Amino acid sequence: MKRGISLILAALFSMGSWSSPTERPTARPVRFETGQSSFSVRDSLKGDQFIDYAVRGKAGQTLRVKLKSSNSSNYFNVLPPDNHDALFVGSIEGNEWTAPIHADGIYTVRVYLMRNAARRGEQAQFTLTIDIASNEK
Repeated sequence: MKRGISLILAALFSMGSWSSPTERPTARPVRFETGQSSFSVRDSLKGDQFIDYAVRGKAGQTLRVKLKSSNSSNYFNVLPPDNHDALFVGSIEGNEWTAPIHADGIYTVRVYLMRNAARRGEQAQFTLTIDIASNEK
């Protein structure tokens, strides 16, 4: 009995590390070119994938996000620093958002497909534009 358990454990450990199916890649940093306040990227996703874009903001700035997609079930959410409660939910409010930033930190723009499209394995080609501007005059 001990030998059987030892063989099973040895087989499991020899398989290497497993990654959880819920593991997601880290957020892609949004880097504005020197002197620029706008960032645009063309990208794609499929099924239940989502892509996070991380943008650093400061209190007093205005953040604007716009998504154009080949798939009508493709949306984005905006998450504040260190919080999973979305400031903006695209599936409810649309594919364009502009609002002042109230706290310094890294904001996450999460691009995703709605569950109906994800379950069918649909794909989306999209262009995401992120602008950040100072409210100072």
